[in-house]
Amino acid sequence: MSVQAVTFRPRRWLRNPHVQSVLATSGVRRLLFRRRRAALEDTSSEHILDCGGGVLLQGFYTRQQSLAQPRALAILLHGWEGSVHSTYVMHTGARLLSEGCDVFRLNFRDHGDTHHLNADLFHSCRIDEVVGAVKAIAAMFPERPLIVGGYSLGGNFALRVALHARAAGIALAWAFAVCPPVSPHAAMVAIENAPPFYEYYFMRKWRGSLKRKQSLFPQVDWFTRRELRGGLRELTRSMVQRHTDFGTLENYLDGYALTGERLAALDVPATILTAADDPIIPVADFRALKLAPKTELVIVPHGGHCGFIRDASMRSWAEDFLVERLRLNLAPLPTVAVR
Repeated sequence: MSVQAVTFRPRRWLRNPHVQSVLATSGVRRLLFRRRRAALEDTSSEHILDCGGGVLLQGFYTRQQSLAQPRALAILLHGWEGSVHSTYVMHTGARLLSEGCDVFRLNFRDHGDTHHLNADLFHSCRIDEVVGAVKAIAAMFPERPLIVGGYSLGGNFALRVALHARAAGIALAWAFAVCPPVSPHAAMVAIENAPPFYEYYFMRKWRGSLKRKQSLFPQVDWFTRRELRGGLRELTRSMVQRHTDFGTLENYLDGYALTGERLAALDVPATILTAADDPIIPVADFRALKLAPKTELVIVPHGGHCGFIRDASMRSWAEDFLVERLRLNLAPLPTVAVR
């Protein structure tokens, strides 16, 4: 394991973690960078992936146009209740595209416009189908090297995909995770103790997703109105007890935890980036990890949750950092200094 000292100095008015976190997914950034988004979306092609066990997942592939051969195929994973159109996915995808990478943006089950594809609900322990999706993408597109990365819950999934890669026959060259929840229990407590708009934001989107699922599969007894009015902990417990085999909320949260020595066996080069001031992912969780020699952990003082906004340009320093790490991990590409 290496814990790297990296400098990120946002403008003083951007050192508030809540400002950073809100700006990470704000419509302002979507409007400012419409041309970048268009480069990623206008030539993308939709793909429905057979992930094994009858599971279907949707994704969008964009081929780079600047090089004769792509530098890599980058599979990007969004966060909980995000989608392939989430701001951070679009910006990172556009940046990697401009660096000569082909990009595949994957929707998790019941995210984006995909609730109809599978009868059962999404939950965060559905790692097998995401590994199956990555394997299907790798078989469909021969471009190499192959990398996978994500933000927030997508970062957690990316690290778990990397843990499963060798056994699944996936030749993965590098994985990255930005602000991943390594202790789901601690993240839930942090959301509950954070300013109320965080839980409101997630619950508004999750309730909307569950109601959409109910409308598409009305024959299933999903949730009562009273359960849907519950908070994050209560509704998650109802989901676990009614629609999974985990039995208890604690067993479910432990099912996708990356705490303790769970990442110690990771044999794929990996980079984890987080901010010490992330209001919903406690930094103490990262400092307690036992990591593999090929895993790099980078903690910067500011950045909020998946923000890392530099200045009034609304550009995220995380993109610059990831591109630099991409170049270092996919030698002999030239390296650049992080500023």
